[in-house]
Amino acid sequence: MAQYQSLNYMDIDSLLTEEELLTRDSVRGFVEEKVIPLLQQANRDEVFPETLIKQFGEMGLLGANLTGYGCAGLGPVAYGLTMQELERADSGIRSFASVQGALAMFPIHAYGSEEQKQKYLPGMATGDIIGCFGLTEPDFGSDPGGMACKAEKVSGGYKLNGNKMWITNGCIADLAIVWARLDGGKIRGFIVDKGTKGFTTTTMKGKFSLRVSITSELHFQDCIIPENQILPEGIGLKAPLSCLSQARYGISWGVVGAANAVYHEALHYVKERSMFDKPLASYQLVQAKLAKMVQEISKAQLLILQLGRIKEKGEIQPHQISLTKMNNCRMALDCAREARDLLGANGIIDEYPVIRHLMNLETVNTYEGTEDIHRLVIGNEVTGIPAFR
Repeated sequence: MAQYQSLNYMDIDSLLTEEELLTRDSVRGFVEEKVIPLLQQANRDEVFPETLIKQFGEMGLLGANLTGYGCAGLGPVAYGLTMQELERADSGIRSFASVQGALAMFPIHAYGSEEQKQKYLPGMATGDIIGCFGLTEPDFGSDPGGMACKAEKVSGGYKLNGNKMWITNGCIADLAIVWARLDGGKIRGFIVDKGTKGFTTTTMKGKFSLRVSITSELHFQDCIIPENQILPEGIGLKAPLSCLSQARYGISWGVVGAANAVYHEALHYVKERSMFDKPLASYQLVQAKLAKMVQEISKAQLLILQLGRIKEKGEIQPHQISLTKMNNCRMALDCAREARDLLGANGIIDEYPVIRHLMNLETVNTYEGTEDIHRLVIGNEVTGIPAFR
């Protein structure tokens, strides 16, 4: 196999700073040496390679775009490039880092008290403390405002009752950031430590997608959360939605890595594989598929880089993230399907990573907002008319 290089058809590398390129190349080497060799068996066994967690911490990949408390403090583009390289390996690998940083660490960093930040963030940055994010429920995914998980005020804190579903890292997490509805209808965030009485988890098995990612259900039965474990700011849905914006930004970068991975695999395959005494790559239909992949990956690279530069200026808007997440996820999924086709029968066996990426991207295209939800966000922005209901 030829040495991996991400597509640079439009000279994207010239638009990156030296620091951004060094960050990308450092993570790329780590992924090549430490991550990819574990994935075939981990995917077969439906397990997350937990030996990587501390290595993620040592590499500064957990909460990498946050500042202070032991976090790397990377800029938006450098951070995005780390997500790209992790997802080049596997979407489940990127999901672990994305949930830890964007969904578990970010709300503590953005909304937590100084005591909460000091208590949790340094250990989360090293991988000694694992977090998860409890928003989605069995009956409420795209409409988080309909959540049924309730928090009742009691002496010294709140009593949680309800269930959360499709929670990445849930069963290995040391804490859960849980969003629940108060008696008056307001939504608050709670830091629920592992071992809290009434808090249990269940591993969701039988997935055909994201098999190296741990997916769980969270259960709360008369679970008492003391006052000092409540996020003191961010009342309402705006807080969890801001967390989702952070995650969607990382996903938008990550899927470009998956698309690059399947393109690289397909390009090498068709140049080496012969059909009717000629390399597959010599046929017009094959070149047309490759050209389409180059076209779409290049557009996605330019789109996500511009989004990153907007984020650097502090001017990023949720509807811009929606457009990029929607576009790039669909692009990556389409590239994976084309690559699967180019590999023929070999495209469905795990000797090659294409089918794993294809199956993973079916999920990534759905979570953190489906394509249709993001279309409605964009439609609302351009028309001023919300069509969610």
